[in-house]
Amino acid sequence: MSSPAFEELAGRIAELGRQAHLRGWVLGTSGNFSAVVSREPLRLAITASGADKGRLGPSQVLEIDGEGRAVGGGGRPSAETSLHLAVVRARGAGAVLHTHSPWSTLLSDAHAGAGGLAIEGYEMLKGLDGVATHRHREWLPIVENTQDWAAAAPGVETLLKERPEAHGLLIRRHGMYTWGRDFAEAVRHLEVLEFLLEVVGRSGEKEGTWPR
Repeated sequence: MSSPAFEELAGRIAELGRQAHLRGWVLGTSGNFSAVVSREPLRLAITASGADKGRLGPSQVLEIDGEGRAVGGGGRPSAETSLHLAVVRARGAGAVLHTHSPWSTLLSDAHAGAGGLAIEGYEMLKGLDGVATHRHREWLPIVENTQDWAAAAPGVETLLKERPEAHGLLIRRHGMYTWGRDFAEAVRHLEVLEFLLEVVGRSGEKEGTWPR
């Protein structure tokens, strides 16, 4: 029987999926969202593989353990489950959100040669945890896409430990990951970063504009 904590998070994840779909961030079955149900033992609520985010319901959210195995709910875990777990371990995140928006997809390719995308000078940066000025320089690492995240996740975990100041990362020609200490903070980071990516994209900033 599912715990009340899981049931609450499943409802919040389903609502986020529908809202993110309306904003064009997770069209079709793209994207996946997770939230920590418990730490000891580690349990996550995560969207099932292949779920249409525009019609996402709580029944399409399942519960997994720290090894990525389903322990409750219907469906099978996302192919990127290991990446969610890597972010939780590296950052102590309470929620991990992944979108496939047009701007995150385009910019992740345009700036891949630099290894990441830097964003600075925008007031909206102050919506990120710990940022108090528009002069902040946010660096979003870019990693190559793969169909084997179980093998690639340890490298991403190491990267996030080396870049503790980052609030998100981009996967080349794929999309963005962000996270937060809890679900509300993760959603705020998602909205802030998607806004900033669109602004950068629409402004026409090119690869190499920002110093590393």
